[in-house]
Amino acid sequence: MTETRLPPIPVLIPPYHTPEREAIQAEARRFAMEEVLPLANELDPQKAEIPRSFLKRIAEQGYFGIRLPREVGGMGLGAFEYCMISEELARAWMSVASIIARAQGGGTQHATGDRRRELLERSARGEWIGAAGLSEPSAGSDLANVQTRAVLDGDEWVITGQKRWTGNAKAADWLSLLVRVADPQPGQSRSAGLATVIVEKQRDAFPGGVEARMIDKIGYHGFLTWNLTFDGMRVPADAMVGWAARQAGGEGGRPERSTFADVEAGLNVARVHTAARAVGLARGAVEDCILYAQERVQFQHPIADFQAIRFKIAEMAARVEQARSFYRQVAHLIDLGIPCEKEAAMVKLMATEMAVEVTGDGIQIHGGNGYTTEHQVERHWRDARLTTIFEGTSQIQQRIISDRLLPRSPLS
Repeated sequence: MTETRLPPIPVLIPPYHTPEREAIQAEARRFAMEEVLPLANELDPQKAEIPRSFLKRIAEQGYFGIRLPREVGGMGLGAFEYCMISEELARAWMSVASIIARAQGGGTQHATGDRRRELLERSARGEWIGAAGLSEPSAGSDLANVQTRAVLDGDEWVITGQKRWTGNAKAADWLSLLVRVADPQPGQSRSAGLATVIVEKQRDAFPGGVEARMIDKIGYHGFLTWNLTFDGMRVPADAMVGWAARQAGGEGGRPERSTFADVEAGLNVARVHTAARAVGLARGAVEDCILYAQERVQFQHPIADFQAIRFKIAEMAARVEQARSFYRQVAHLIDLGIPCEKEAAMVKLMATEMAVEVTGDGIQIHGGNGYTTEHQVERHWRDARLTTIFEGTSQIQQRIISDRLLPRSPLS
């Protein structure tokens, strides 16, 4: 039997290759395989959280500040590097590729001046990690239907309602909540009256006025996901994004019409990031199958000798490479400042559906062993299955794409 081997490392090619990116990719791969993967193999079966000590290791790598300027302690890089690093991390454990998205300067939009700089520096150091509360029991894909209400009472907002799928909420330093401060008027969009509130909190605790219930997930372990009920939670008036600017402009407490558009724009980057994570998961399945097929012997041959296995792995690898090329192209467009909502939806749709199929094929190649927790491929599949749902389901991506390609008739 020949020596067991993995495929060559995917390389950066023009126009994306630079020596700096090559070094960043190599270090991300080393960190993922030598430090993240052993942790995932230990903790994921326990449904355990990423340890606080390991958050410090992630911070030491600089990964909480990939997209932050160097002057606040960030790496000063773009969406391309952010996604490239995330692919490497997701190949080991998608939860680590996801937790870095909870920093990157998020939760600082409400602050100004020295306070904003302080929060940006904390974000880069991994000391300002948050959680997003967008979805609700009746508002998932339909975010314009958000009903969680914020009412101004003196110099505080009083928040009442529910948020579902709030990952990392208890362990977070801040919560970003999409809330309704006014009902849309006749002729206005259903998203009118929405605003974002940043709730600063202590780690490993919930603020007063919040009841939390943990949601037991089948995968995506590493951090806990919560259903939050707000019963008169109070936050300062300036916790609302854009509040200070509106006050200075004499607009009172009315939300800016751009709130919903800002959320949508943020989802573009999130969708490309999800595509990169999906590629990492699918790549993990391919690499695990290549090793397994060389070691598993049936009919006196390693199953890697059988054409059915060889051709299936070849197809899996080709689909991973295709999705990788696409997410890199869209990330490059984002860094150039080119609007690419359609392309972000396309790559999210294609890469995540690919990941579900490729990781499912990986379980099949492992046979009965694939349907155990003894091999990593089942984790790849469980996590890949979620990528078609969060950051907008595959059906929402299809709607975004088709709405930008096809006009609607007057009867629709």
